[in-house]
Amino acid sequence: MERRQLGGSGVEVSRIILGCGNFGGIGSAPEFFGQGENEEEAFRIMDAAWELGITTFDTADAYGGGQSETIIGKWMASRGVRPQIATKTFNPMAAGQDQGLARARIGRQIGSSLDRLGVDAVDLYLAHEFDPDVPIEETVAAFEGLIELRLIKAYGVSNFSAEQLVEMLVSGKPALVQNSYSLLARGDEDGLVQLCAEFGIAYTPFGPLAGGWLTGKYKRDEPAPEGSRMAMRPGPYEHLRRPETFTALDRLAEIAERRGVDSATLAIAWLLAQPGVTAVVVGPRRPQHLEPALRALEHPMSAADAEEVGALFA
Repeated sequence: MERRQLGGSGVEVSRIILGCGNFGGIGSAPEFFGQGENEEEAFRIMDAAWELGITTFDTADAYGGGQSETIIGKWMASRGVRPQIATKTFNPMAAGQDQGLARARIGRQIGSSLDRLGVDAVDLYLAHEFDPDVPIEETVAAFEGLIELRLIKAYGVSNFSAEQLVEMLVSGKPALVQNSYSLLARGDEDGLVQLCAEFGIAYTPFGPLAGGWLTGKYKRDEPAPEGSRMAMRPGPYEHLRRPETFTALDRLAEIAERRGVDSATLAIAWLLAQPGVTAVVVGPRRPQHLEPALRALEHPMSAADAEEVGALFA
């Protein structure tokens, strides 16, 4: 498994990062806490990822209301291994609880994350969202204080716009940005990816398959498969349900077939071929869902092929 340095942070991550957002829930949504993968299923996914050389795991304090971190901690203790861990904070741990990036809350949340994970420090700590109610200087100071205390090695941000990143750069420099980016989510191409390159900030996108859309699982005039993202939380992807999307997906499938791979593999290979992408976060629901990411590494895409594929969804 290829590995990449995150700028000058001293942290090295696997080119494919295991997203653990569905362990014990479906992301940070309180209404889905207790759903997603249970401990046994999550263990199988982590076992498979580790065996394949995926040594960086991505989670958040609010994933599953804390269950994701707890499950990862149990897995590490039972297997006697220690992946690089990225965790995040901002969202409430339960419906009605507090949220945000105030200094006092960050100090409280990192402590609870370390307890659940069963570790003395994490490699990466991310702001899960931009907090408009807290001065960014306060958040940066809190993160840099955690580095001084050796509770984290580096900090970063997730779901930030280019403008919000510029605001943070006035007082500090995150090691990485983790945003949604795929063939069907190209907003960061308008400036944020270039900004990261200019300032030497790693860019590690999540959602490479756009909620399953780039696997070809969703069909014209057919209901979404049971248990799929579109069946459970369609909101973020509802705008894709239009004829132009399906036409582009059909052409993607044709190109994939010519290359002897599937659409998911081609979509991840396209992402890995983007010059600004450091590593890609994948969130498998089953161990076999890791296979497209591994095939994408084995079948790197040329710049010309990446341009052809990208043009399908431009």
